[in-house]
Amino acid sequence: MRRTIRFRLFVIITGLIAFFVFVSWVLNGQLLERFYLLNKKNSLLQTYQAINNLFRDNNDNNTEIELELEKLENIKGVRIIVADRNYRIKYSSFLREVNPRLLPQDQPSNRRMDPLFLLKTSSKQQIRAGQIKVIKDPRLNIEIICLATRLDNGDYLLLSTPKAAIKESAMIANRFSLFTGFFTIMAGGILAGILAGRFIKPILELKEIAEKMAQLDFNRKYCGKTGDELDELGESINSLSVQLESSIANLRKANEKLQQEVERERRIDEMRKEFISNVSHELKTPIALIQGYAEGLKLNVIEDDESKNFYCDVIRDEAAKMNRMVKQLLELARIESGSIPLARVNFNLSHFLTKVLEKKALLFQEKAIRLETEIEEGLFVNADPDLTEQVINNYLSNALNHVNDFRIIRVRARRWPGKTRVSVYNTGEHLPENELDKIWISFYKIDKARTREDGGTGLGLSIVRAIQEAHGNAYGVNNIAGGVEFWFELDNTDHLETD
Repeated sequence: MRRTIRFRLFVIITGLIAFFVFVSWVLNGQLLERFYLLNKKNSLLQTYQAINNLFRDNNDNNTEIELELEKLENIKGVRIIVADRNYRIKYSSFLREVNPRLLPQDQPSNRRMDPLFLLKTSSKQQIRAGQIKVIKDPRLNIEIICLATRLDNGDYLLLSTPKAAIKESAMIANRFSLFTGFFTIMAGGILAGILAGRFIKPILELKEIAEKMAQLDFNRKYCGKTGDELDELGESINSLSVQLESSIANLRKANEKLQQEVERERRIDEMRKEFISNVSHELKTPIALIQGYAEGLKLNVIEDDESKNFYCDVIRDEAAKMNRMVKQLLELARIESGSIPLARVNFNLSHFLTKVLEKKALLFQEKAIRLETEIEEGLFVNADPDLTEQVINNYLSNALNHVNDFRIIRVRARRWPGKTRVSVYNTGEHLPENELDKIWISFYKIDKARTREDGGTGLGLSIVRAIQEAHGNAYGVNNIAGGVEFWFELDNTDHLETD
């Protein structure tokens, strides 16, 4: 059986109360009667002093003396007998004690309780000292406490009180203490339960806080105001909770960062594998073509000059494509690694775009492209002009490769808050929404049959991504009505640099 602190406190406090009640009851039973007897003897002495003073001050007024003696009898609960020097009764509490007719005649005179028997049999030294004795009345068969002494005026005084009254009072007091002890134990038990509950409440609160902390819940705090060591313990637990919460938060951040790094390394590893696979795939076809046509030339499988020239053109064309792809790969690697420092300058983007489009004018005419431009005047940006031109050219090449029969390409440039956005739109089919984030990966092709036909390498958009990330600017693609729009942003500036 599990014993809680509250139960043990209740048992201890209640047990202590019961123990002290029991000890009090035992002590009353053993000592209360003696204590009453001692107090009664002291009371007899006080009564003697009062009677002695009474006779000394009012020796001639018998009526007043008798009235005062009667008061003392009722107040002190004693019997009073006063006799002169010749043992003649001057005052007696019970007249039958001095009336021989009221005494039993069948008992010898020495067995009768003569009121003056104690005075007559007491020595002068005992009377002078005022000794108190406990004697047994042979007639009533009870014990009586007596004080026989002499007053200052020469009269004898006998004070007596039954001892049975003292025993009865002690028994009543013991019985009453037993009842009060029972109710004391009951009330003490209830009070012990309440106090134990109040004492254990902050401990239970601290226990719940500790359990919450074990479950990594640090929101609960100790708010007790007991003003003792429990408050200090609560403050320590609160401090520990704050420190643990901070440490665990830091560990979580470090763990999240580590997971991100692991995920990044995993993606890089997958991209590396995919990159190697894509490069191998892209190089396999031109290498196979070059190897095949070169062997054909070596073995003279053809004799006419026209076929030989065709073979040579194919070899040269495939070698040029391989050279172009290798250059793009090297350029992408250098940009991503940061080997190419950005030559940032302030320049007029409006004039810059006009010149780039003029270079492409002949190509647009050959492919019957209708070029539309919406370029704001006075657009000044801060960027690397060469890399910016490469981004624009890659977007334009992508648009030329994917434009549909409407053959519309639109170039826009407009100022945004803090940025300038350039977009290249071409009419054509929308890109799948689930592949909009994948087209920026090297060699990723949505239509894998078209790229080789059109001379693409699948690296153009990857280079755009690397250039924009090096500048710290955004880029993206949107499916809009009638086609697809690629865009990128440049940092605004308000002035041109002067030499």
